[in-house]
Amino acid sequence: MKPKHSFIYRNGLSIVFLSLLILCLIGQAYTGWLQNNSELEERGLPPIAFAPYLASPHFIEATFENWESEFLQMAMYVVLTVMLRQKGSAESKSLDEKEEVDREPKKGPRAPWPVNKGGGWLKLYKHSLSLAFLLLFIVSFVLHFHGSRAHYNDEQRLQGKPGASVSSYIGNSKLWFESFQNWQSEFLSVASIVILSIFLRQWGSPESKPVDAPHDETGGG
Repeated sequence: MKPKHSFIYRNGLSIVFLSLLILCLIGQAYTGWLQNNSELEERGLPPIAFAPYLASPHFIEATFENWESEFLQMAMYVVLTVMLRQKGSAESKSLDEKEEVDREPKKGPRAPWPVNKGGGWLKLYKHSLSLAFLLLFIVSFVLHFHGSRAHYNDEQRLQGKPGASVSSYIGNSKLWFESFQNWQSEFLSVASIVILSIFLRQWGSPESKPVDAPHDETGGG
């Protein structure tokens, strides 16, 4: 008999991270609202209430430019770890041997339904994780673009200047500065865990090799 675990024990990792997300998002919304109203006050404009602020370009731009980079990071990480290796890293598959994730899926009573269905559904399911992250990246980028352009046009109007159309803003340096400054930090964090996990350990973490593992052994070695 397998031991019965509570719902919190079984789902503790997702519960904690979703709770941290909500707390940080609330903190961002509140402090962003205060900052935005401070900027409006400096320009002699009336402040806005908290609820309308959540739909404002200021909040949308700040939120989705960060989400966009996170989903890009995870999409690239999932795809590149299929093809590329890093000797000694806990984040890499074995340099020489095929691993459990490389085997062809088998039908069975406990297999997910796309596996048993086969055909196009199986092909789609085999790449569903990277496709989901890619879709989330695209949605976040579109929302970032919308918020950034609306914020830019608000600034332009306050200065008596014309706003930017959708087609013209796609080449605006403001949009790409916001994106690149977040993208580079995400790639830095991935490079850090790939490289640091060669030499450093965290006892009990699946993101680390065993404490006594040789430095030149990959996570799948």
